Amino acid sequence: MQLLSTSSLVYSSSFPCRTPSLDLTLRTFCFQKKQTPFCCSSRNYKDEKEFSRYTLCSAEDLRRRCLLFFLVSSGLFPTSASGKTKIKSPYDEKRLLEQNKRMQEANNVPPDFPNFVREGFEVKVVASDNYVKRESGLLYSDIEVGKGDCPKAGQQVTFHYVGYNESGRRIDSTYLRGSPAKIRVGTNALVPGFEEGIKDMRPGGKRRIIIPPELGPPVGPSTFFSAKQFEVFDVELLNVQDCERRTIGFYSDIVCN
Repeated sequence: MQLLSTSSLVYSSSFPCRTPSLDLTLRTFCFQKKQTPFCCSSRNYKDEKEFSRYTLCSAEDLRRRCLLFFLVSSGLFPTSASGKTKIKSPYDEKRLLEQNKRMQEANNVPPDFPNFVREGFEVKVVASDNYVKRESGLLYSDIEVGKGDCPKAGQQVTFHYVGYNESGRRIDSTYLRGSPAKIRVGTNALVPGFEEGIKDMRPGGKRRIIIPPELGPPVGPSTFFSAKQFEVFDVELLNVQDCERRTIGFYSDIVCN
């Protein structure tokens, strides 16, 4: 079926939709029957009564068309043609990197501190070649390698640490509290990324650990951390101690020497 031009349409005052004129021309139009649109070829009409059986659209359908046209033209109704995909610009990445560097300088970060380019939930870590990346996403850099054996599951580690966020702001420090932390390895008492970062350290060693959000602490109102982001920890492992269970009567505890 061929669709022809409808340039000679006129408007009917009794019905708010377009109707074709009564001149003897061949056109194609749609008529509505039981609220279902059909298409057919128009033909010559003998009288106006026969012509009135066919209409281009109902008043309700016309209102819907007008509303749809308004939404599409105003951009309120998304279409595949009007959808736009944001393209990352190297200029924006450079601007975000410089912004992160300025914040870190204001917070007096230590040397060789990593930079973070954050755009929404996407974060890019910019670090020197001194850092080693593991399959889990953890990054670390040994500032000073210690001596002795690495801690094993069940042993107690004593260490100092300083924690930073992506902007270089210090969030916690055992040095300021005046006492080191003591935790048994392999008891799920540490943040997964933190335990992974110190399990192959040696006593006396110093290491910087970059923990991705997937290996970081839980977030929420009841925790210290309010949002998922990378955390940086400078860790100094002081010593490793063996632990054993001690039982006295009905009392039992763990003793580390």
